[in-house]
Amino acid sequence: MEINYQEPSKDLLMRIDIHEKYGSANIDVWTNELLQTQAGMKILDVGCGAGKLSFLFYEYTKGQAAITGGDFSEELLEKARAKNKEVGANIDFQFLDFNKPFNFADNTFDLCTSAFAIYYAADLKFTFGEAHRVLKPGGRLFVSGPLPENKQMFYEIIKEATNATIPPMPGSSRFKGDIFNTIDSLFAKTELHKFENHLTFPEVAPFIDYVRASLNEDRKLWSAMFNGKDEYEALIGKITDVATRWFERDGKLVMTKVVGGILATK
Repeated sequence: MEINYQEPSKDLLMRIDIHEKYGSANIDVWTNELLQTQAGMKILDVGCGAGKLSFLFYEYTKGQAAITGGDFSEELLEKARAKNKEVGANIDFQFLDFNKPFNFADNTFDLCTSAFAIYYAADLKFTFGEAHRVLKPGGRLFVSGPLPENKQMFYEIIKEATNATIPPMPGSSRFKGDIFNTIDSLFAKTELHKFENHLTFPEVAPFIDYVRASLNEDRKLWSAMFNGKDEYEALIGKITDVATRWFERDGKLVMTKVVGGILATK
């Protein structure tokens, strides 16, 4: 059975908000310093969601880059287009299924990016091959995603609450291995950069919001942990109990996000 690992959009937006609210470091600053986007560049953001990275590049280049954002979710594209109109940007947001050929000519873009998305691709060699094809010679690919050491506290609390094995994560379990190696086989030069963000929760409730956004019952990834709404809520109750004990012991909950950035040059 093929598993759809795509995350419901409301959960994705909730997690982004929590990272920004409780984090100690700014991934946008790290991304901008690493990529140094320039006016006049042609940029493709794959799996753009509601446009977070696309708007970051738009602001950084003062609107002087030609930016295209592509995503499979019409719901998220609607949000991106609404913000596009609101801020008066000229970003081209369009439907893009990264499991199918990209609707762009060879050698079109200076930069192709994908934040926390493209590692869901069914066939990594095909999808990264498409990214390689649409990049100009000397163009760069930037892919960010969780490393294996990402958010260990989150998994430790769940293991203590359930006494069960954590299922392999499609991003972190493959990022340093399959994903890096596939990109490295296609591109002339490949580097791995690392970003750490310590999320400090001042109470248990926002941590449980994060847990819910990660374990949403619509996601087949966690189906070994629960079956249906009642089991899901029972699991959340167990996790809340453990998180509360940890919080009472330490006075806070600190979860470290560890993100990898693969930067490759064609």
